[in-house]
Amino acid sequence: MRARVPALGAEGWFTEDGPALIGSRCTTCGTVAFPAASYRCGNPGCDGHEFAQERLGSAGTVWSYTDLRYQPPSPYVTAGEPYRPCALLAVEVDDSGLVILGQAVADVSVDDLRVGTRVRLVIDTLFSDDDHDYTIWKWRPMEVAG
Repeated sequence: MRARVPALGAEGWFTEDGPALIGSRCTTCGTVAFPAASYRCGNPGCDGHEFAQERLGSAGTVWSYTDLRYQPPSPYVTAGEPYRPCALLAVEVDDSGLVILGQAVADVSVDDLRVGTRVRLVIDTLFSDDDHDYTIWKWRPMEVAG
């Protein structure tokens, strides 16, 4: 059995416990950020430099979406050859005020989506090698079984 590890660059961005995305909240002004802020608050009117970890909602509403017909350039790694198109969603995450991009799970296409569709966060395998399943967050419409 392969070990599940976050895909390169996504360490600390999500947890499978829940699952949930992990962001931060500025302790000065309350601005929420994803990925978590580490140096300076993203609010241009704030000089905050201290942050509390923030567990973001595990559901949201599709704000926009598109079909990724062409393979993204490196460092993107495909789940297999040949490249299979997928849906990319911009999701307004519940109770955060953030719109976060992520792929739809493999069995969901743009035909299954509409602006306003409710979706749930899932942690899924992005790609695998002999030793690891590299995981990332994806979105699944609540009305799609699975």
